[in-house]
Amino acid sequence: MDTRELAQRWARTWTEAWPARDVEAIAALQSEDGDHWASMFRPYRGRSGLRTYLKECFAEETRPAEVWFAEPQVDGDAAAVEYWAVIYVKGQPTTISGCTLLRFDEAGLVAEARDYSHVKEGRHAPPAGLLFDAIPGV
Repeated sequence: MDTRELAQRWARTWTEAWPARDVEAIAALQSEDGDHWASMFRPYRGRSGLRTYLKECFAEETRPAEVWFAEPQVDGDAAAVEYWAVIYVKGQPTTISGCTLLRFDEAGLVAEARDYSHVKEGRHAPPAGLLFDAIPGV
């Protein structure tokens, strides 16, 4: 698979697995020793670290998240994927907009993911003109 296909698979998996809180589907995309940076101050090491991060996040969510991902922007073995999500904590909506930078290994797994995001209270739809829901097969 090429990097674009890998990044599209990553975005499709998150689109389906996040609302379902499917930790294993997301973790399966990560290499055993790949790093996931939830922010530059919150590194999670390896696939087991990513599982820990996902369990922490999903435990706070009280109803399925609404998520959108844009078509990946690709360069070599790296991709950037914008996303928009509305999560519900204690029944109250919170909107997250962000971008994840991905680097894939030779096996097609995520060797490194760095997430940059912004959070705003309330439910806010993605702005018009952004290419969310543009991932083929979603």
